[in-house]
Amino acid sequence: MKMEKKRWLILTASCLINLCIGSLYAWSVFAVPMAEYFNSANGTSLTAADLAAVFTLANSVGPVTLISGGFINDRLGPKWVVFAGGIVFGAGMLLSGIAQGLPLLFIGYGLGCGLGMGLVYGCTISNSVKFFPDKRGLIGGIATASYGISSVLIPPVANALIESRGVQAAFRILGIAFIVIICGSAFVIEKCPQGYVPQGYVPKTPAADAAGADQTVDKDWKQMLRTPVFYVMILMLTCGAVFGLMTISQVSPIAQNMIGMSVSAATAAVSVLALFNAAGRVLAGFISDVIGRINTLAIMLVLGMAGLLLLCMSGEGDVVKFYIGISVAGLCFGSFMGVFPGFTADEFGAKNSSVNYGIMFIGFAAAGYIGPTIMSSIYNKTSSYIPAFGFAIGLAGAGLVLSFVYRKLSAGKTPG
Repeated sequence: MKMEKKRWLILTASCLINLCIGSLYAWSVFAVPMAEYFNSANGTSLTAADLAAVFTLANSVGPVTLISGGFINDRLGPKWVVFAGGIVFGAGMLLSGIAQGLPLLFIGYGLGCGLGMGLVYGCTISNSVKFFPDKRGLIGGIATASYGISSVLIPPVANALIESRGVQAAFRILGIAFIVIICGSAFVIEKCPQGYVPQGYVPKTPAADAAGADQTVDKDWKQMLRTPVFYVMILMLTCGAVFGLMTISQVSPIAQNMIGMSVSAATAAVSVLALFNAAGRVLAGFISDVIGRINTLAIMLVLGMAGLLLLCMSGEGDVVKFYIGISVAGLCFGSFMGVFPGFTADEFGAKNSSVNYGIMFIGFAAAGYIGPTIMSSIYNKTSSYIPAFGFAIGLAGAGLVLSFVYRKLSAGKTPG
């Protein structure tokens, strides 16, 4: 099979794999029934907010294996890294399915799923982007969208399993399914040949390419860390990811406690947020190939602040306002996830992008800690989510300022 056709098959397998590990985003569907299960079994009085630390841990440890797996991927290829990640991720789900208290849930979901996700995600995303130097933004968007769309597909399935078999059985069934799908699909994944260029594609020069997909000199992680623009980019990623992860981790409880929705309606809200999250990845990736990465990110930060302001103004029964707010927040958060793989490859080169993007992903991990922690802490103290949304608006504004700092640092820059 010619590489021009094979790369699309590899992308398809990568998207199927990301669909499985993206179930990490469906945590809010598991949080309430898991808290109820622990309370019934142990006589505790846990809430979904108390369990938010599990989701925080899963997001925080991802960069550990994303970076280490990136080193292996850049040298040996992604197949066995993805295979190992599938085993670790599925095992984490299985352990969650036998947990009788928080310690094993932290080990299973927090560490197992988080570390497994890091192994898989870095390989599938960076390898896909390497195969498509002609469409970095779009392919980065599609590959990350398959991760985000999982929260549209998994919550109804998980909810049905929870209602019919119980929350622990739901974890076990999904864990087995994910091991089979991820490990099987890993054998379709191949390493992108070094210096691969699609037939008929001519890399553009900075002067000819308004989107920023220039012919950049490859930098390794040490060289990347010596560039001031890296720190601007990673801080901008953190600012842009906080409001998304803050909302994703608690959207079901927010819908129930702030808007007064039923459990089933709140589950639907999880899927709506995930749908716009996935759509934002593809749309922004495509747009960034046309108008530039930094222009796209700046626009999304402004829209994100507007969406968060709508959530601040929402109250009991404000269903329409709430849905618009979470839709815009999901769209803008997804945009950051879709644009940054290509943005990182543009800035520091594709050769070492697995490791470089893994290090850049630390900004996402920081947001994974800051967002849910701030949300649960503020709600526990004030019984209101609004101050947390106000905090996120401030961070999005800081991200917008950083976009101008990036422009200043990049002004007149030559490749490399």
